[in-house]
Amino acid sequence: QVQLVESGGGLVQAGGSLRLSCAASGSIGSIHDMGWYRQAPGKQRELVASITSTGLTNYAESVKGRFTISRDNAKNTVYLQANGLKPEDTAVYYCKADVRGRFSIVAVELWGQGTLVTVSS
Repeated sequence: QVQLVESGGGLVQAGGSLRLSCAASGSIGSIHDMGWYRQAPGKQRELVASITSTGLTNYAESVKGRFTISRDNAKNTVYLQANGLKPEDTAVYYCKADVRGRFSIVAVELWGQGTLVTVSS
């Protein structure tokens, strides 16, 4: 079964940087759109950034210019480089991917387990 495993979260000071990774493993046929979402206490989950299979990106206005999403198709991995972190960026970050299994013609939506990013002031 295909799974998404996230890593890279942690505690940083305001102005610092983190690099989040999300790797898909298992019997993979292809991966389509991938993205990063976050959810802060008391708030709804929101899209942070997304990237298509061909590299087209989209960002939330709140992170534009500070965060960069990228992917390595050979490694089935999506990254989020977060620079200039602010306390308001504190949240659990989740990756999402639309994945087609090796033996399937249907793509399914998968979510990572979440990784906590805490930015201190």
